[in-house]
Amino acid sequence: MTSQFGSARQVEIYSRGGPGAVPVSARRLERLAGRAMTPAARAYVFGAAGGEATLRANRGVFDHWRIVPRMLRDVSQRDLRVELFGATLPAPVLLAPVGVQELVHAEGDLPASRAAAARGAPFVLSTVSSRSIEEIAAVGGPRWFQLYWGKNPELTVSLLQRAAAAGYSALVVTLDTPMLGWRERDLDRGDLPFLRGAGLANFFSDPVFCSALGCPPEENRPAAVALWSRVFSNPALSWKDLAWLRAQTKLPIVLKGIQHPDDARQALACGADGIIVSNHGGRQVDGAIASLDALPGIAAAVENRVPVLFDSGVRRGADAFKALALGARAVLLGRLYLYGLALDGEAGVGAVLDNFIADFDLTLALSGYRAPGELTCIALAQR
Repeated sequence: MTSQFGSARQVEIYSRGGPGAVPVSARRLERLAGRAMTPAARAYVFGAAGGEATLRANRGVFDHWRIVPRMLRDVSQRDLRVELFGATLPAPVLLAPVGVQELVHAEGDLPASRAAAARGAPFVLSTVSSRSIEEIAAVGGPRWFQLYWGKNPELTVSLLQRAAAAGYSALVVTLDTPMLGWRERDLDRGDLPFLRGAGLANFFSDPVFCSALGCPPEENRPAAVALWSRVFSNPALSWKDLAWLRAQTKLPIVLKGIQHPDDARQALACGADGIIVSNHGGRQVDGAIASLDALPGIAAAVENRVPVLFDSGVRRGADAFKALALGARAVLLGRLYLYGLALDGEAGVGAVLDNFIADFDLTLALSGYRAPGELTCIALAQR
């Protein structure tokens, strides 16, 4: 993604001569997407833990940092590419793991994975996806696998082996969900999608899971869901268990959910290949630190020894600019791309990606920078 991408995207949009199916405005995009979703989907996608204070903090903290534009720095040629684990990304943007996408679109994860593949952006597939590891791999494009590390070691190994065999190039291990957070919107509805069998494609297609079940999941769905509920989470995990996980896969291991510098140091000591600063979009702990507040301390603790990525609250190009200036190598989009999925499927996710990258490109150039790697904290001022 080089040179005049942002300006070209502007011309493309203006040339339509009217509004498109997917609004450019992030606020309007969110509002219309919510209207397009079923009540169950809206509760799941928009909800967060408790009173949703962490969700609000993730957004509000971006206003605490201000970009300081610099003038007369030749920005006519720009290069948005970044390197991650030996691969070149066209822009510092990935699609975050989001489960149960069948709530938003009938094809589940397929439309978003296709949109990402068309743009060379890595698609991170959730363990609780609506389509299997192999189905998403068939789409092509760069892809990572996100692991919810459960109680059954044989099942964990099977998932890792399937991901490696299907060409996934990194493993994202989510640490912040040893159990589900207190999510009031879902609880008020008395509805957890997994208990209806939604988002369990990787389990229902896994030979170890099916062997433990003793029959094909479609023959006894209640028993399959009950088995999933017994093996899904593992609150007994500790740092010492990472040595076992490291021995099971050759893929780079990226630990997601780090919020404290000491945990970042511990991650490095345990051999992590990367870190994602994230609080699960506010879905786990109500009243927790905003991810952007956690980022500078973690980046300082890591000292560029491994890539630090960032998610939670990213909606606009300026948000990505600030996260990169505070030490991230790239950002992950979550809810934002689901809004596009709800409104226009694959094309909607593609429009969201194109608009986001164009916004970032223009923000970078108008602030006097030509590449993501040029950004440091001196590009910002605290409010």
